[in-house]
Amino acid sequence: MEMPNDLPSANPVPTGYFRWEPDEDDVLICRAVREETHDVKSFIFAPRFQRQFDFISGQFLTLEFEIEGEIIHRCYTISSPPSRPDTVTITVKRVPGGPVSNWLHDYFRPGMMLKATVPMGDFSWAGMQAQKYLFLSGGSGITPLMSMTRSAYDLALVADIAFVHAARSPADIIFRDELEFMSRRNRSIQPIFTVENDAPGHGWSGYRGRLTRSMLDVICPDFLEREVFICGPRPFMVAARTLLEKAGLDMERYHQESFDFGDFTDQAQETITEAAEDLESDVKRHRVTFTKTDRVVYCPEDITVLEAARRAGMRLPFSCAKGLCGTCKSKIASGTVEMAHSGGIRQREIDKGMALLCCSRPTSDLVVER
Repeated sequence: MEMPNDLPSANPVPTGYFRWEPDEDDVLICRAVREETHDVKSFIFAPRFQRQFDFISGQFLTLEFEIEGEIIHRCYTISSPPSRPDTVTITVKRVPGGPVSNWLHDYFRPGMMLKATVPMGDFSWAGMQAQKYLFLSGGSGITPLMSMTRSAYDLALVADIAFVHAARSPADIIFRDELEFMSRRNRSIQPIFTVENDAPGHGWSGYRGRLTRSMLDVICPDFLEREVFICGPRPFMVAARTLLEKAGLDMERYHQESFDFGDFTDQAQETITEAAEDLESDVKRHRVTFTKTDRVVYCPEDITVLEAARRAGMRLPFSCAKGLCGTCKSKIASGTVEMAHSGGIRQREIDKGMALLCCSRPTSDLVVER
C-alpha cells in the first residue's frame, strides 16, 4: 500500500475555506499556552480572521518579536500537523540567556499577537511512499517529527514509525503522554525514550544513555531498511549520522534538519566556523556602518554583509544563512546591495529598504540599522 501524500492540497478543502496569507494579514493571535515540561511550553496561534494554514509537516515559521524596544526575528518549527489547519503550534524550550525563549515563557499569554511569515522549509516526508520510518530526536528537536507523527495519527496512515527520543531525564521528555496515547490507539506508532539522568519524583525503567548501535539494534532491528529523519542539537545529529553511516545505512534514506532554530545566544553564535579573511584581496570593499552599535566594517563585494560583520567580531542574529528564514532581516538606511534570497523576505519589505544580511552583497557603501 502506498503512503498518502502529506501535502494539505491532497486533502479535501472545507467549504468556505480561505488560506492564511501573510501578505494580506501577517498577524497571528495566541489562543492557548500549554506547559509540556518544566522548561518547555507550546504556543497555539490562529489568524485574526477566518483563515486556515497551508503547510507541510516539518516546516517552520519565522516570528517577529518586539522585546524591550528591539525587533527580533526567530524561527520555530511547527509542532502541530497540517491535518489541524485552523491553528498552528510552536513548542519552545527555555534557553539560559535566550532573549526570546525567556520572554515567551515569562510574559507571553493567550490573546497576545505576533507577526509571522508564511511557513517554509523542506525537511519533510511529504510525498514519500515509504512504509517504514525511523525518527530520531533530541531535546526540542522533537517538534518537526511530532508534526509528522500527529499527521500520521490524524489521517490513520499505514506507516510503521519507530520514534526514538533522547532527553536529559524523564522530566525532560517532551510530548511523552501524547506519544504513548497515540501508540496505544495506533500500534504503527512506536515511541521509545532514552534518558541520561534521573529526575526527582520520576521513576524510570527504560533505556539509559546516549544512542548507540547496540541500543538501536534492540530498539529497531530493521533500522537499515527505514527512511530516517533526525532533528536535535548539532552534537546529537553529528553522533547519530556517524552511527548510521558506520552501520551501513544508505544515506539516500537519511534526512536531517539543516539548521538550528534555537535562541541564538552569544555562546551559540561563537560556535559557527568562520573563514579567514584575505586582507590582500583586490576585490573592491565597501564601508558598512551599523547605526545601533556604532560599528564600521569593510565588506568585499564578493562576500555577504553578515559574513563581513562576523569576521569583524560582531554578533548579529542569524539562523539558516541561506536567505530562507528571515532572522537577519535588517533595514538598509542608505546604499545598495545585491540580494539572492530564498523566500525569507517579501517584496513589500524589499520595497521599504529591508534586506537579508546573510545573502546580501554590497554594491556601494551601506548604512544598516543594526
